Amino acid sequence: MRTFLTSSVVLVSLLSGSGLAQGQRPRTSSDQSGNLAPGRAGDSQQSVPRTGPNPGGAPVETAPPNVPEFEPAFPGQTRAPAVETKTPFQVTEIASGFNKPWAIAFLPDRRMLVTEKPTGALYIVTPQGAKSPPVAGLPRVDGRGQGGLLDVELGPDYAKSQLIYWTYYEPREGGNGLAVARARLVDGAKPRVENVQVIFRMQPTLESTLHAGGRLVFTPDGKLFVTLGERSVLPGRVQARDLKSHFGKIVRINPDGSVPKDNPFVGRKDARPEIWSLGHRNILSAALDSKNRLWEVEMGPRGGDELNLVQVGKDYGWPIIGYGEEYSGEPIHKVTQGPGMEQPVYYWDPVISPSGMTIYSGDLFPEWRDNIFIGGLSSQALVRLVMKDDRVVGEERLLTEQNARIREVVQGPEGALYLLTDDSNGRLLKLTPR
Repeated sequence: MRTFLTSSVVLVSLLSGSGLAQGQRPRTSSDQSGNLAPGRAGDSQQSVPRTGPNPGGAPVETAPPNVPEFEPAFPGQTRAPAVETKTPFQVTEIASGFNKPWAIAFLPDRRMLVTEKPTGALYIVTPQGAKSPPVAGLPRVDGRGQGGLLDVELGPDYAKSQLIYWTYYEPREGGNGLAVARARLVDGAKPRVENVQVIFRMQPTLESTLHAGGRLVFTPDGKLFVTLGERSVLPGRVQARDLKSHFGKIVRINPDGSVPKDNPFVGRKDARPEIWSLGHRNILSAALDSKNRLWEVEMGPRGGDELNLVQVGKDYGWPIIGYGEEYSGEPIHKVTQGPGMEQPVYYWDPVISPSGMTIYSGDLFPEWRDNIFIGGLSSQALVRLVMKDDRVVGEERLLTEQNARIREVVQGPEGALYLLTDDSNGRLLKLTPR
């Protein structure tokens, strides 16, 4: 276990004429698989997050936008002022050697469940970093591209049932799709799951290794949100606002997969009853706030990552409105606003490539309470958002010195932040006050 001492103040030494910090690579727009896109404006510019004292209120982002002609719908919707954490902190490496890990869930004794995306392996990891053998009994996954084994969560009644829930790309005849399964975790030297049940299947089946979403969020009343993508390929994208399709939706189900009677589209013949909201692109980040409201951060294309406060039955507009463009540089949207379509609370251009999210409620970092933390892939940062009255009033990019794609961020039982790096030698990290 290694500990890296750090400070909240990152000193950026600029190379003459380059705009890059010493030893830092250029940052460009990227999807969650890490595929870099050629292009214009923000894609071709080197981006070093602004740090240190900021009396002028300059934004944390220093690169120009990919789509400069798109103006925010209201002040503060993008490029909030750069802020800096005052509390010195340290980063401890708990374990390494994971093949592109994706998610963390805490067991009651503070051991962790950790998923590996391409291999479909699930591990139990102690707080000291010891890893179990892979948990036996999980179904086969389609691990190509952005597929594989994704999120994992404990059931609300885990103490009694030992049920865990997970999302994965399910191989099917005619393609694949996201599935949610649950099973009883049998602990021990050779852990396994038994009585596996698939409680939800994304429909329709389509051949794509991209954009299936996959985050799970349980609510205090025992309901389960599942975030879904629109599969990226054009036949999927055009279904993002189609209520007959799960693509580009957030769905809400009961723990057994049945549909809550108060879902907004229950009883409509032209809609799938699981749907809670629509018009999303690809959601890999979601969390509840202190009021138990659902927030999500979704992948934009080149430009246009979005922070949304999700409201029941609302349409978030993809692909009709947005703040980005195709990876080729061609336009997607003619407009950024449309009737009956919701605006994001905040957006990024260039993108951060968000994956993983927590809204801090712990005691270790009082200054972070109610702040939103997001794992950044192409941005290679832990992105911190300071909120006030449901608006972003400050942004910070932490851990850029790690030069690592941050796939997951969760708050631990003691108030520390736990992170996963997205790499073939992925690491499990812990962030605590120094």
